[in-house]
Amino acid sequence: MKLTDFRIGWRTLLQEPAYSLVVIAGLGVGFAAALLLFGFVRFSWKYNAEVPGADHVYIVKQRYNVDPKAPWFDQAPMMLRMAAAKAPGVIASTAYIPTRPHIKGLTTTINGQLHAMDGLTVMPEFAGILGLQAVRGNLKAALERPEGFAITEAAAINHFGTADIVGRTMLVEGKLLRATAVLRTPAANTTIPFEVLVGVRSVLAEAHVQEEMMTGKSGWWGKVLVRIDPAASVAALTASLQQAVDDAPGIQNVPPETKQRLGKRKVMDVALSSLRDAYFDRDMGQTEVIAAGERGNPVVIAALAAMAALILAMAAINYVNLAAVRVLRRQREVAMRKVLGAGVRQIVLQLLAESMLVALLATGLGLLLAWMALPLFAQLVDRKLDGMLSGANIGAALALGLALGALTAAYPAWIAIRVRPSQALAGRGDSESARGMQLRRVMTVVQVATAMGFAGITLAIAWQTAYAMRVSPGFDPAPLLIVDLPETMRDSARVRSFVAALSAQPGVAGTAISEDAVGRHQMSWLRDLKRPDGISASMEMKSVSAAFFEQYRIAPRAGRLFGAAVDKEDDPVPLVLNAIATRDLGFASPEAALGQTLLFTGFDNKVLQKRVVGIAPELRFQSLREPPHAMAYELWTAGMTLSVRATGALAPVEAAVRSLWPRYFPDAMIKTHRADAILALNYAEDARVAKLLAIATGIALAIAAFGTYVLAAHTVQRRSKEIVLRKLHGARRSAIGLLVVREIGTLAAIAALIALPLAALAINSYLATYVEHAPIGYWTLLFALASTVAVALVAVARHAWLAMRMLPADALRV
Repeated sequence: MKLTDFRIGWRTLLQEPAYSLVVIAGLGVGFAAALLLFGFVRFSWKYNAEVPGADHVYIVKQRYNVDPKAPWFDQAPMMLRMAAAKAPGVIASTAYIPTRPHIKGLTTTINGQLHAMDGLTVMPEFAGILGLQAVRGNLKAALERPEGFAITEAAAINHFGTADIVGRTMLVEGKLLRATAVLRTPAANTTIPFEVLVGVRSVLAEAHVQEEMMTGKSGWWGKVLVRIDPAASVAALTASLQQAVDDAPGIQNVPPETKQRLGKRKVMDVALSSLRDAYFDRDMGQTEVIAAGERGNPVVIAALAAMAALILAMAAINYVNLAAVRVLRRQREVAMRKVLGAGVRQIVLQLLAESMLVALLATGLGLLLAWMALPLFAQLVDRKLDGMLSGANIGAALALGLALGALTAAYPAWIAIRVRPSQALAGRGDSESARGMQLRRVMTVVQVATAMGFAGITLAIAWQTAYAMRVSPGFDPAPLLIVDLPETMRDSARVRSFVAALSAQPGVAGTAISEDAVGRHQMSWLRDLKRPDGISASMEMKSVSAAFFEQYRIAPRAGRLFGAAVDKEDDPVPLVLNAIATRDLGFASPEAALGQTLLFTGFDNKVLQKRVVGIAPELRFQSLREPPHAMAYELWTAGMTLSVRATGALAPVEAAVRSLWPRYFPDAMIKTHRADAILALNYAEDARVAKLLAIATGIALAIAAFGTYVLAAHTVQRRSKEIVLRKLHGARRSAIGLLVVREIGTLAAIAALIALPLAALAINSYLATYVEHAPIGYWTLLFALASTVAVALVAVARHAWLAMRMLPADALRV
């Protein structure tokens, strides 16, 4: 191609501004949507890619089979750090934990202002394994000195206002820390996020924490990373770590009845998982100390990639259809150029130049739209995508635009090549070949089928998500406000004073303490309960205050529940079970468990006797993706979750909490949540996917409507002589209109036969992840069919009307 070809293409586009605007805008919108989705997909697949040799860094995982649910944890006994260091083929191993439990967070004071930070306490080799580099100061000294800390550049700017902070100080719980190193900010797509690092000998690490991290003698869990030689055997290292766990007395010390229930299963299974695969390792449990962190669903990411490709393909099909119609209308021009000596190569190159010019302009528009929509898109997917529109990605987008331009030029060029000058100049060449028309019909079917499939799947996901968010958790969450306390109520006088002051505020009906909020999984622990006759069952223990059930307005299923007027706080004897727990313990009915004595082994290995006083209904501590399980409630006020019940609106109660907080907790950040918002977080990913699909469906429907509009326009043009002949032979206007509508309707029916079964399979696959479904049935597919057909009919209506009003003299004029 020559520059002249592009000049001719540019002039051609300027001659038809309406056509040019439509094709560039349509392709640009599709390109913007595809760029954002493809960028997010690439962002997701590149998690931890910044770590040098990330494919040879492994996370030590474990599954504690004493837990009936037995999820995998990407946390393991920190003793395995030392066991790994002794194994053949291991280059380095390290362990780390949050500087403060994630349910509490690290709060610092800088220049008299409170700041919440994400901090890690790390063992040696952590920085080396992750390839961390200091841009200012000394990283080694920062992790060795008790008062030292390292901070990322982004965190330094955010909290101190500048990255040049070496030597500056901050106060944490009365302890003075000094910035000793500033690190290059890690990429946003990491499963090991942090702002601040301190070493194991830091003043922030209590003596027993230091001892455990260095010796691992008590079997505490932490995050353990291992870098191995590429030639080393992962299976051999896994076996070595498994043997270390099997030989650890602290881990194997479980009650005899638990060992009997485990049978041949080990107390703890150990596995290694590549750091590069960590983001898609979804089924991770979490403890009150360490959160599971960000995780992605590989099926969802693959679906988003397919969605991006389909949207881009639909936009390209629209351009091909428009360009094909345009070439058909320009057949006389093409024929004249051939007569005047233009060769096939010259004609093809000019069409290719025009197509690539359109594609590049659309790519530029798409990049502009993507840049404008990026903040909203990042908020929608809940990820930091600031660097997504990098130079490399923009270059890749331009390359994709050029490739798309070349590809979309193929069919219009093929039409131009087949133009016969004698027929075109005689007025008999203004029709498209049967094969060409069939190809464009197929492309329109693809557009309509894609839009229809998107619509059906979107409706199903949105409906199921809305149902999950609305379903009753066993109580009314609307009047409940959740406050995360910095200390346990049982052990803190200022917490008790704060709760007393809050309870006296207008609009507060009452308060209750628990270890965690209903629907949240920050705090969970298991214990075996045993009947005197030997039958035992493992179940999740929930520690609550005496007023918990009263403030949640939960009625007993049998017997009675805890009550402030009846029960004494922290009384170790009363116990409330749910019906599943009574069944697991072998009782004939929930009522049969009332008054029965159960044996309970505490964390101090002392055996206590508890008496069942009541049976509680099922509360949805889990999402609808998990079946309800055995649960027991005990009286214990060592929790840090305060539930506040409002007599009216929650806003005045929340204002009262914020007003009282600084008086009692001047060195702690306030965290409040509405109870229904906590429950909704279980379906946040579903809600995000539904919103993405809704936007994609809107774009797809618009593109499909435009494609249908173009096909209808060409249908009327192509069959204009047939239409007027039918009129001359007495056909009514309604019959002429149906002639146009019938052709589009046939294509919509074919699209439905393709799209709806595939959408049904996708919907069933999605619903299979839930144990309880919304009453969806097939109405979503019928609605998708009806809405797509309605959009197509609106698009074709104008041309059907034009066909009905067509004058024979205009159509038969040569």
